Amino acid sequence: MTYILGISAFYHDSAAALIKNGEIVSAVQEERLTRIKHDHRFPINAIDNILKQNNLSINQIDHICFYDKPFLKFERLLETYLSHVPIGFSSFRKSMPIWLKEKLFQKNLITTEFKKVYPSFNNQIHFSEHHLSHAASAFYTSKFRESLVLTVDGVGEWATTTISFGNENDLKMLKEIHYPHSIGLLYSSFTYYLGFKINDGEYKVMGLAPYGKPIFKDIIFKKLIILKKDGSFKLNQDFFQYSTGLKMINKRFESLFGIQTRKSNEKLKQIHMDIAASVQAVIEDVLIGIIDHMKGLHPTNNLCMAGGVALNCVANSKILKSKKFKNIWVQPAAGDAGGAIGAALALWHIHQNNKKIEFDKEKMNGSYLGPSFNSSEIERDLSNCGAVFTKMNEGDLIKHTAKLLSEGKIFGWFQGRMEFGPRALGNRSILADPRNPEMQKILNLKIKFRESFRPFAPSILSEDIEEWFEEPISNSYMLFVSDVSKNKRKQIPEKSKNLKGFELLDIDRSMIPSVTHIDFSARVQAVNYNLNKKYYNLINEFKKITNCPILINTSFNLKDEPIVCKPYDAYKCFMASDIDYLVIENYILSKQDQNII
Repeated sequence: MTYILGISAFYHDSAAALIKNGEIVSAVQEERLTRIKHDHRFPINAIDNILKQNNLSINQIDHICFYDKPFLKFERLLETYLSHVPIGFSSFRKSMPIWLKEKLFQKNLITTEFKKVYPSFNNQIHFSEHHLSHAASAFYTSKFRESLVLTVDGVGEWATTTISFGNENDLKMLKEIHYPHSIGLLYSSFTYYLGFKINDGEYKVMGLAPYGKPIFKDIIFKKLIILKKDGSFKLNQDFFQYSTGLKMINKRFESLFGIQTRKSNEKLKQIHMDIAASVQAVIEDVLIGIIDHMKGLHPTNNLCMAGGVALNCVANSKILKSKKFKNIWVQPAAGDAGGAIGAALALWHIHQNNKKIEFDKEKMNGSYLGPSFNSSEIERDLSNCGAVFTKMNEGDLIKHTAKLLSEGKIFGWFQGRMEFGPRALGNRSILADPRNPEMQKILNLKIKFRESFRPFAPSILSEDIEEWFEEPISNSYMLFVSDVSKNKRKQIPEKSKNLKGFELLDIDRSMIPSVTHIDFSARVQAVNYNLNKKYYNLINEFKKITNCPILINTSFNLKDEPIVCKPYDAYKCFMASDIDYLVIENYILSKQDQNII
């Protein structure tokens, strides 16, 4: 029996993952336990939770692998500063003490962090390269015996984009694009320019894009990025400041579009929507260019993807529809958190030469890899909160919940093991009726307390996808979009055809309007009975009542908070919002029964 612990930390979204004889048994993000969104600190809470889940001591772990190599990252930092002397000295002055004190000698730092909690800690620590960790997290969790692998993010040590080829346990890098040329940093620059947080608001840019038109696409290709015939690209550093300063962009960048960087509290205008549409279109074109080139490198029908950019579900769908590859697998935890899984798998398969087996299923287990809670733990948490709750048998609970959902009630839904990765997939979710045209606004403004334009995902029974969506993609992880079927759409009134921007939100455009984006697309989650029996049965019961096999599924959290992990977190979120009911396993709570002070 071999246990390998993978760790990602110190930059953003720290996490830990445990594999046993090559099988993923647990994975937890630190933020879910500390309640600090994108917590980057050493994931000691996640590690401790995983050890307790699996009844292990730290010295029963055979190997520990960190997801990148700090010395290579430091080399890139130094070379970047030296190539821009004296510009960027202020940034250099701020970052060097942190690197020299903490980040550079991470083996010592990691050992120290472990010893704080486990004084007898004496394990050897291994290091994987950042993009190798991403590539491993995608290839070794896929069904494929062999596959090309594309990883795209901001930056690892040096690499920002890599192409690899995996064959059983072998995974080799074929091509790399290096810093400062980065699709991820290009998209993050626009995220910053549009007034959203870097490494957090990129999906807001994607959600904003359909409200605009890509009128600045040519300017971006002319001034900011050069796309070459071999799929490689370069960014024009005259317009960026991330290598030398404390900001992403400079005044020359702003002058291209004629407006200053938007403040976070400033109203979104049509030009912001057009800029979002433009950079989204550029990213899609660049990725398709890379894919075109990749297809000639190895004869395979399979593609795996990871890295933060792989969470762009609209771009993923464009790649799939290009028909360059027959099968595509995207790692659900494609960002840095997933690097913890990749580091552990890379050590097992590559360095220990263990062959990849079981090619009939993907290995992420629905991403249900986090902690779960038994009845005594749930009752203890709820009682300590002063909650009023009722326990029901599962069948009655599902029927009761489905009926209330069909009547327009909103539920917090807490079941089984917490999801790993950025998406709630039916275990830590807020659920509602997608047929209600007002539900998107209600959820955004009264439940999530966030921007009204933000779309929601439909969870649909896997066997009903073809009836409700065109060119459906049966993906359980919300990583692709599909268009609502034409026979499920409603005719747009003539007077509505001249609307633009957020005015388009008021159009009732389908039989499931609250999960239908303004371009008729939706980020679909296929719910499979074998992956999540209880959630499947709930949606099926809702279908029996309404003839609609779909529920709105959004993550169980408020704005700027991580997804809930524990029963206490769920109750706190329930009471701080307009959620009507909370279900935790077989316990149900009604808002009107609670003692509200």
